Amino acid sequence: MNRLFHFPLSPFCRKVRLSLAEKKIEVELIEERYWEKSAEFLRRNPAGKVPVLKLGGKTLSESAAINEYIEERYPNPPLMPTDPEGRYEVRRLVTWFDDKFHDEVTSKLLYERVNKKVTGQGYPDSHNVKAGAKAIKYHLDYMGWLLDMRRWLAGDNMTLADFAAAAHLSSLDYISDVDWDRNANVREWYSKIKSRPAFRSILADQVPGFPPPPHYADLDF
Repeated sequence: MNRLFHFPLSPFCRKVRLSLAEKKIEVELIEERYWEKSAEFLRRNPAGKVPVLKLGGKTLSESAAINEYIEERYPNPPLMPTDPEGRYEVRRLVTWFDDKFHDEVTSKLLYERVNKKVTGQGYPDSHNVKAGAKAIKYHLDYMGWLLDMRRWLAGDNMTLADFAAAAHLSSLDYISDVDWDRNANVREWYSKIKSRPAFRSILADQVPGFPPPPHYADLDF
């Protein structure tokens, strides 16, 4: 049995879930309270982070490495370009969202509003929330600029870069922290990716104590 140890609102877990679903690889989702650092979980990943994927008898960690492993083992449908320049651009954008966007936006909004309460770390820091709300505008504008020139974020085809971005934005959308009216290109892009069958399980996520807004699962917003 393939298993993914995850936390529903983790963008890193969602990125892996999207890749698995797009390639129609069935896995059992197991919600992991990773912050409790149980001995059993630390045996799976000494870093104490989700996601952890058990696939074909192997135990895999680190979302970017997992997604590229999946891509190499299950190349169809492809989520990476065949040319070096295209692959570079996908990797650049995956790193952009997993590092820069995560540090400037996700950690300031999602982690302050949800993760702190769920993990018992106290109340949101208003300074961080304000900084995240300001930073996301810049990132949405940057995405809009990319989409002025491309059908998808990294080029003409949907790639792991789109899944990385959608994983972060869908987590933030769960708590109504994305202004979809700011950029029409981004709204159209998200509508396209949100409508894919691979997105269905993510739109069905529920976190106790944090009900999603009515538009969250609405394909037409």
